[in-house]
Amino acid sequence: MIQLFNTILAEPLYNLLAGIFAVVPGHDLGVTIIILTIIIKAVLWPLSAKAMKSQRALQEVQPQLKELKEKFKDDKEGLAKAMMELYSKEKVSPFSSCLPLLLQLPIFFALYRVMRDGLRQAEINDLYSWVPNPGHIDPMFFGAIDLASPNIFLAVLAGLAQFWQARMMSAKQPPKSLRKKTGAKDESMLSTMNKQMVYFMPIMTVVIGATLPGGLILYWLFNNLLTVGQQYISFRKPKEAKNEPEKKDEGKPETAI
Repeated sequence: MIQLFNTILAEPLYNLLAGIFAVVPGHDLGVTIIILTIIIKAVLWPLSAKAMKSQRALQEVQPQLKELKEKFKDDKEGLAKAMMELYSKEKVSPFSSCLPLLLQLPIFFALYRVMRDGLRQAEINDLYSWVPNPGHIDPMFFGAIDLASPNIFLAVLAGLAQFWQARMMSAKQPPKSLRKKTGAKDESMLSTMNKQMVYFMPIMTVVIGATLPGGLILYWLFNNLLTVGQQYISFRKPKEAKNEPEKKDEGKPETAI
């Protein structure tokens, strides 16, 4: 199982890292990791975009879900069936938002193995025949930050980026006037859990990140920043689409009665 993991993920990422490092101007590992992050993000972009679209759609159907929970407050089976019908009608998957994270975890573990072992080698070996061999990877970022060792500064920046990303995706609580209703209680609980994750995940990122190689945290930092940018693009498009008809109407002269 470990050998399969190395063959499918760790070895390709190691070769990609070494290949980029060999050709990037200045042979800077930090720049190499940023480029590697962009490549990985580009490969996963379609899946991430689909998950964000589904999560946005899930937020938009919250009023309908509240109505169903009020209507079927004494019929759990009927509520479950009605919710599935609503999800099917609106083409919403409540689980699709977890897919990008599930894909990122094995990549993260593979990169950890690459950073832990690859950056400590005095000489690079076992590259694919078509990958240029840089001979040795200098772990310094702009000659100032050792990316082979833990770095608290990068860990804090990664935590802040994680907080920014989580805040953009957090669900809103129902209005105070509705929170005591049966249909809104579950939404308030979900919102409370989301708020806890907003603060819990960044703290965990800083605590755990402070013990990991700086290169891995640099990857996580830029991955979060790219995710924030992707969320901004994904969440902005529907609003622009809705505003287009209004802009067109503004340009038309009013018809005299």
